[in-house]
Amino acid sequence: MKAVYIKEFGGPENLEIREVPDPSKPRGNEVLVRVRAAGLNRADLLQRRGHYPPPAGYSPNIPGLEFAGEIIELGESVDGYTPGDRVFGITTGEAQAEFLKIDHRVLARVPDNLSFTEAAVIPEAFITAYDAVFSQGKLATGETLLVHAAGSGVGLAALQLANAKANRVIGTSRTKDKLARCAEFGLDHAIAVGAPPFYADEVIEITGGRGADVILDLVGGAYFEENLKALALRGRLMLVGLTSGAKAEINLGTALSKRLTLKGTVLRARSLEEKSDVTHAFSQNVIPLLEKGTASESRPRFRSAGC
Repeated sequence: MKAVYIKEFGGPENLEIREVPDPSKPRGNEVLVRVRAAGLNRADLLQRRGHYPPPAGYSPNIPGLEFAGEIIELGESVDGYTPGDRVFGITTGEAQAEFLKIDHRVLARVPDNLSFTEAAVIPEAFITAYDAVFSQGKLATGETLLVHAAGSGVGLAALQLANAKANRVIGTSRTKDKLARCAEFGLDHAIAVGAPPFYADEVIEITGGRGADVILDLVGGAYFEENLKALALRGRLMLVGLTSGAKAEINLGTALSKRLTLKGTVLRARSLEEKSDVTHAFSQNVIPLLEKGTASESRPRFRSAGC
């Protein structure tokens, strides 16, 4: 089969389309998928540079974390799928190839209203966002969500999902143009941040002195101190990205007095059982919204394109 191949780690000039061995025959809970489209994520760029190797068993030379395609062969223990079914999902690697062998428990069915190309760019962003904000962050109806890097794929997914559950969404970005475009996706309040980033006072003002109930932080270290100030009593800080650094000082007094919860989360390194659980939650709670194409009559249509 053909696959995107990293000849050596570095720039995009080191990518090529190469013939590689086909996956082995699916066994047990595995299926073989003919990949029709694959997404491109920051993790793929890091892998290309040699900074984000996949776990053992996956080639470091073939990138790809999300895909859409059709099942062409089933393992003997697969139940609920048949050859020809349109599926999409996330994988640990090697999705940027013609064929992918994967456990059927981490697959979801592609809604009829989505093409393979549209479907392929949904799983990584929307599964990450739903899991972080709702499954772990426990954002409740009526609460306020603060999303850093709101114009990113995960940021856009989070703000649309929060809108679907009648939550107020505050978004930050270093680029005003991105924030303006994010308004098309239902962003309620936009905050342009500088260096160093100061936004906590504005969040407190927007929320009438309460603060944000959940913060989805896709940026990391440089935002940590302001995050603690911006959180409401019993607020939850979900750390997903570290683009501004992995180290920060923590004011333990603020964390104690507000009874804050701090959680870090990743998807790639999780066990098969955990990935199956997050995929099931995605199927139950996000796919119906994608099928309708809109969160509610008063909200914009769901979209997967980035700002």
